[in-house]
Amino acid sequence: MSFLASAGRAGASLLRHRVIAATAGAATVVLVAGCAYAATSNASGREKLTSVSENKPAARSTAPKTQAAPVRPLKLLSVTPAGGAKHANGGAPIKVTFSSALSPSTPLPTLSPSIPGNWRVAGATATFTPSSGYLPGTTVKLKVPSGMTAAAAGTLAKSSSFTFTTGTYSILRLEELLTQLDYLPLNWTPSDPSAATVPTGNANAQVAAAYDAPAGSFTFKSGYPSQLTSQWQVGASNILVTGAIRAFEYNQGLTMDGTAGPQVWSDLLTAVRKNQTNPNGYTYALADQDSPNESLRVWHDGKVILDTPANTGIAAASTADGTFPVYLRYQFQMMKGTNPDGSKYDDPVSWVSYFNGGDAVHEFDRASYGWYQSLGCVELPAEPAQFIWPYLTYGTLVTVEGPVA
Repeated sequence: MSFLASAGRAGASLLRHRVIAATAGAATVVLVAGCAYAATSNASGREKLTSVSENKPAARSTAPKTQAAPVRPLKLLSVTPAGGAKHANGGAPIKVTFSSALSPSTPLPTLSPSIPGNWRVAGATATFTPSSGYLPGTTVKLKVPSGMTAAAAGTLAKSSSFTFTTGTYSILRLEELLTQLDYLPLNWTPSDPSAATVPTGNANAQVAAAYDAPAGSFTFKSGYPSQLTSQWQVGASNILVTGAIRAFEYNQGLTMDGTAGPQVWSDLLTAVRKNQTNPNGYTYALADQDSPNESLRVWHDGKVILDTPANTGIAAASTADGTFPVYLRYQFQMMKGTNPDGSKYDDPVSWVSYFNGGDAVHEFDRASYGWYQSLGCVELPAEPAQFIWPYLTYGTLVTVEGPVA
């Protein structure tokens, strides 16, 4: 009996609508209530029913999908010196810091005006170290270009520009350098020798220190009188600094104006690098108008090398009190001028060192010394005048004081 006949007796009315049979040779496929069965005949002629899988979609995987992390754009975080800075250190490194480490091949910022130096990338920071720095009062433009790249492939989307202005060189540092080169009668000791000693051979370190002087203390070398030491001021303009600058300018072949301009600073930093100390040592002269014992005393490197009677100006042409640097020297000249009575004079004098207008230390032959006799000059006998002239070099300070009541 066939499988269809058997199924018909079991439920002919149900299968009438739910069973569809198809035969193909020895196999018959039956669809029953959404299921598929295959009926095959074996060797004895009996049919065998086996199930056939439905055409269902493959089961979906429940494992989470792995997604690539989004590429974060590179962001600019800070610049040093800050944009708008007015007193920047022109010798200090310039730093640009970003949100993540930079690619070694990234484009680099630019500076205008351009100066010698090099950029270096380390982590998230690009640093420019100048070779010798910017001059005081220079306006610098820093441009950070778009397209700078991070090591993680992020890119800077937008360019930026910043400007800053360098400050002025430090008077304190000027004093330290003039002391170091023996143009001042002082010693300077850094507060922290391990951190504050600026390498003499490092030009840019010297420039950076010129803007921002290392801390330290000054002490006078022994032997100098209070008339000199009382005029010293740390970190401020004073007559000792003016005299030292004049001495330095003369030794460097510069115009002697007593002002530390760009050329003086340039030559001063070069002299420090080359250790070009003052070849003349330090000399100081004090003219005492305590008549009838007027005198001139001179110190050199802390020792009194001359103490001699001298003449200063009469009441009608007095010698002005104060401290002044030597600015003009002659071994011999014809000194010309006008006497108080209106007559002219034209006198031969030797060993002349001018320190204040027409006032000079010089030789002049008199019958006696120690009195008000000159027309403003400090007159000396011939022998001491000749002896002291080589010491009264350009920039040497001459103090006139008195008369003492």
